[in-house]
Amino acid sequence: MKMSMMKARVRPFVPAAVAAAVLVACGGSSDGDSAALNTKPAYLGTVSEATYDGSTNDLLTAGLGATGLAAAVPPASADPLKPTAAELRRLAIHTNYRAMLDMTAAGGYGLLYGPNVDAQGKATAGEGKVAGTEYIAFADDGTGRKNVTLMVQVPTSFNPAKPCMITATTSGSRGVYGGISTGEWGLKRGCAVAYSDKGTGGAPHDLQNDTVPLIDGTRATAATAGKSAAFNAGLTSTELAAFNTATPNRFAFKHAHSGQNSEKDWGTTTLQAVEFGYYVLNQRYGNTNAAGQRLKTLTPGNTIVIASSISNGGGAAIAAAEQDTQGLISGVAVSEPALELPANPGVTVRRGSTEVAVTGKTLVDFTTYANLYQACASLAPSVSTSPFAAAFAAGFASAALPIAPNRCAALKTAGLLSASTTAAQAEEALQKLRAYGWEPESNDLHASLAAFEVAPAVAVTFANSLSRSSVKDHLCGFSYAATATTGAVAPLAAAALPGMFATGNGVPPSGGINLVNNLGKLGPARDFLSFSDAGVADWNTAGALCLRNLVTGTDAAAKKLQAGVDETRRNGNLRGKPTVIVHGRADALLPVSHTSRPYAALNRKVEGAASRLSYVEVANAQHFDGFIGLPTVLPGYDTRYVPLHVYLNHALDAVYEHLANGKALPASQVVRTVPRGGTPGSAPAITAANVPPLATVPAAANAIAITAGAISIPD
Repeated sequence: MKMSMMKARVRPFVPAAVAAAVLVACGGSSDGDSAALNTKPAYLGTVSEATYDGSTNDLLTAGLGATGLAAAVPPASADPLKPTAAELRRLAIHTNYRAMLDMTAAGGYGLLYGPNVDAQGKATAGEGKVAGTEYIAFADDGTGRKNVTLMVQVPTSFNPAKPCMITATTSGSRGVYGGISTGEWGLKRGCAVAYSDKGTGGAPHDLQNDTVPLIDGTRATAATAGKSAAFNAGLTSTELAAFNTATPNRFAFKHAHSGQNSEKDWGTTTLQAVEFGYYVLNQRYGNTNAAGQRLKTLTPGNTIVIASSISNGGGAAIAAAEQDTQGLISGVAVSEPALELPANPGVTVRRGSTEVAVTGKTLVDFTTYANLYQACASLAPSVSTSPFAAAFAAGFASAALPIAPNRCAALKTAGLLSASTTAAQAEEALQKLRAYGWEPESNDLHASLAAFEVAPAVAVTFANSLSRSSVKDHLCGFSYAATATTGAVAPLAAAALPGMFATGNGVPPSGGINLVNNLGKLGPARDFLSFSDAGVADWNTAGALCLRNLVTGTDAAAKKLQAGVDETRRNGNLRGKPTVIVHGRADALLPVSHTSRPYAALNRKVEGAASRLSYVEVANAQHFDGFIGLPTVLPGYDTRYVPLHVYLNHALDAVYEHLANGKALPASQVVRTVPRGGTPGSAPAITAANVPPLATVPAAANAIAITAGAISIPD
């Protein structure tokens, strides 16, 4: 990008742009001599439109308000077996908002963040409902096989004289409302919000009954839906019949089984959401020519657009910025992004005086590694007081179900551990995770993540997606199904599937559907309850080794996955866009030395002096804010960790102020937060002192140094 263009983006509201926008706001028109017609992008299907009054229903809370979102009991449907589209939308917003955040008042909801907290960060007595209009459409190539859901929300408070938009690409494998907690920042600011489900979603193809989800979450038979299905596994009738005979009661999920390797297109679909946003805004506010046709009046030259989101939605925002050849995006503000670096990025990461030995691995690489060792490592005596460690040992290392100790023993048999006792093997496994790039602060998170089957769920989903595997391939012997308490495959409860668009996260275990090992010696069974060929319940070590081989092996299946990974690698060139990345130091799902740290070094290596990236590492923060809000289930998260969401909002504030008013971005830094402390499960209420603001110029002891190809993080 030319320097003249880069400088112009710092202060986009030049007088001519303001005058043009004000003219539009006042109902003026233009002869159209200098502006192109506002045309609908060719990839967009039918656009649905719904306007919400901000009272009975709204963009942010679906009419529930801050109080309704805080309620643990989800909103009900009149008929749970056939929920309406409106009921599914309301439930999806409730579920997805709560999944991202600590919803307890003691943890900060309603005080530091939440619908009732205004754009200036002030807690109000209101419910925070946002009136406006919501537009939804598929992006597709005409085949009906992609059908990525795009959504644009335009609040009534949108000001065409000062136009702005943010992206809120969904995180994880969720549906399009998965980005609603990020979208909140934009809606409060009067900005439009552009969402993409990036080719994922919570609702599956029920293969046994051949029903599929539609764009609004309601369900239809595959034959009836045709190309309008949000996802169809793509089996022929013959293949489907054979599949159901051999493996009944199974489900296919879009992220895993679309055959698209959707991750390679996450940047593209995020940019498409922005283009959809511009189309919608110009249809509403654009000038008209003499023929009454709308013109492209709101453009990148007069509109602030910030690419944002969290986790792999944040990674999608980074990818979009890298791919943005049209200058659609003004800046970037993301939290805990999933970032696939080049195979040999040529960067170094140093923490304190020590260089981190293993960095910049891809998600499928470090997750399949965690999948091997995490269950065993969770038994290490050195982490016995970490959140859920005692419950993990009671549930997975008991005499009745010793699957974690059996995993340790199986790893020794495979030559991957050398110690002789379970305790020593567990410490060895924990050290292997440390040596592979996890921070010491991540040690306390392994037990809870292992108990919630995070690594196997993510590993199976991404392995399938990256290798473009069909559901009928049963990659590494895995499938998805409901299971009985014994672990055997069973029909799904009738009330579970109709609402899964709203309640599911797209990565089983989810919504009553579990990860199944088809190859268990005693027959197909829930993954961690299945038996090895030797008749041992060892948390399906064979399946974990198979997944790991896809990353490290040289056979055809491994090469297929590795080729898919290469399609997802980022290049580090943010095209000079002002960017703030925030990441929790303790993140055990997306470790900082594999993601944000080396990416910042790569960006400086690629862009040199043109780089405008600031990296903020937050002490005492990890990946799942929602886990902090489960004090009865995960006591200890509340005493140890602060909400990272606070710093996503700070990052968005900083980038917006930089673009709108020329305020300097905060320099790269470590933020020294203060844990709430107290008794696990009943930590004292958080205050602003626990989460200090970003410093424009940090103290020397907190300053992160980034040079071309190197990053140095203070302890």
